[in-house]
Amino acid sequence: MRIDRNGTWYYRGSPIGRHALVRLFSTVLRRDPDGVYWLTTPVENGRIEVEDSPFIGVELIVEGAGRNQIIRVRTNVDDLVTLDSEHPLRVVHDPASGEPRPYLYVRKGLEARLARAVYYHLVEIGETAEDGSTFGVWSAGAFFALGPASASLA
Repeated sequence: MRIDRNGTWYYRGSPIGRHALVRLFSTVLRRDPDGVYWLTTPVENGRIEVEDSPFIGVELIVEGAGRNQIIRVRTNVDDLVTLDSEHPLRVVHDPASGEPRPYLYVRKGLEARLARAVYYHLVEIGETAEDGSTFGVWSAGAFFALGPASASLA
């Protein structure tokens, strides 16, 4: 089995078309400390190849504004994750293109890469930190950096 960089799950080279089945598999997905992904049930353990991240953040839900806002991300397997201190955001930049790739911690070493539209929505609601050095978003009382305030983020 494998999950491609777009979040599509495959079995023996063919995409798994049933969303309910993908959702079920996602609940038994684990990542070990060496970065290897496994589907683990009480009776079976099978390795799974993941090209980038196992999940994709496909929708941004924002409640409130400023320091009091709460940001939630819905994943392609219908997990709803609140951006908070237990589920932080990290942004890495592609070494070749410099393009930002934002990731949200979901659970047990698993992350969701945010879809481009979701990232742009974050940029749209973002603000410069009080010290003027960082641009980011507030959620659940914490500030999450998207990048330097002087950089073009889009």
